[in-house]
Amino acid sequence: MNGHIIKVRGLEDYPRAAKELTGFLDKGNIFAFYGKMGSGKTTLIKSICEELGVEDTINSPTFAIVNEYEDRSRRTIFHFDFYRIKSIAEVYNMGYEEYIYSNALCFMEWPELIEELLPEDCIKVYIEEDIDGSRTIRIVEE
Repeated sequence: MNGHIIKVRGLEDYPRAAKELTGFLDKGNIFAFYGKMGSGKTTLIKSICEELGVEDTINSPTFAIVNEYEDRSRRTIFHFDFYRIKSIAEVYNMGYEEYIYSNALCFMEWPELIEELLPEDCIKVYIEEDIDGSRTIRIVEE
């Protein structure tokens, strides 16, 4: 799997990684973040939101499924966590299509649970934990 690679050695590297990842915002507005539990998906999304000037408290929407933020340019950001989704019908019932086709930025954790609903132009972000505890972030444009 090819793509742009960002190495993250520790928490102090996340702001740099976020800044680099925001360079992909002109290529799409839907970002799917893949990685094991504890790999840093939420930390990376939080860093991206901070880079974009979000002033709200940024945390994983594990129980709410979606959080809404606004960046410094008043652009809406939807942050999804599909970990607790039990069916595709549940995703449709929450109004998924309205979010996705709103032209807002959408950052999704656990997208593999709704893979068939992801738009073709979705930008996929894979976070892999390396043996030394660092992270390799791979950004793939479909």
